[in-house]
Amino acid sequence: MQTQRLTAPIPSNQSDEARGQERALIARCLAGDADAFQGVYARHAVRLYNLAYRMSGSEAEAEDLLQEVFLQAYRKLGSFRGDSSLGTWLYRLATNLCLDRVRSKQGRVDQRTEPLDAGDGRPPIEPAARSVDVVVDRIDLERAIARLPHSYRAAFLLHDVDGFDHREVGAILGIAEGTSKSLVHKARLRLRTLLTGQA
Repeated sequence: MQTQRLTAPIPSNQSDEARGQERALIARCLAGDADAFQGVYARHAVRLYNLAYRMSGSEAEAEDLLQEVFLQAYRKLGSFRGDSSLGTWLYRLATNLCLDRVRSKQGRVDQRTEPLDAGDGRPPIEPAARSVDVVVDRIDLERAIARLPHSYRAAFLLHDVDGFDHREVGAILGIAEGTSKSLVHKARLRLRTLLTGQA
C-alpha cells in the first residue's frame, strides 16, 4: 500500500498578531537562530509526542518519532508556505511520519507472523460489563485503539482525542470531510465492539 502524502493546506484561524509573531519566529529559525527553533520545539513537542505515542503505542518509538519530526521540520522549514499555522504543519508532518512508521512496522510483522485474529495463545480479555456503557481502564482503551485499522485510528485520534474538526482532519489526512466523519464513526463502533468483548 502506497503511503499517501499530506499536502492539502489548512486555513488558519490565528489572529493577525499571532500570524505575525509566527512569521517572525520562522524567519529567526531560517536565519539559524537556535533559540527560536528551541521555542518551536517547546511550544509543540508535548502535543506531537502524544500523537506519536498514541500512533506507535511505544514510549521509545514515540521519542524516536518526535526527534524525526523535528529533524524533518528543521530541514523542511524553508518549504513552509504559511497556508496553515506552523502547529498544523508540524502536526501534518508528524502524522505522515507516524503513519509511515506504523505501516512499515505492520508490514514487517505481517511477514513474520500470522494475524493476531488467528489466535495468539492468550485468553481473550473479558470486559467488566457487556453493556454499551462499559467502564474501561486506560490500558484496555489503548489496546483497543491500537487494534483499529490505520485510517480509523488516525481519524479517531485527530478528531476525538486531539480535537480537530472534520474539515481539519480531512486536510491533515488528505481525505474529504465526509470521509473523516465516516472513519471516526466506524472507529467508534469498532472500539465499542472491542471494549464490550464482542470482537
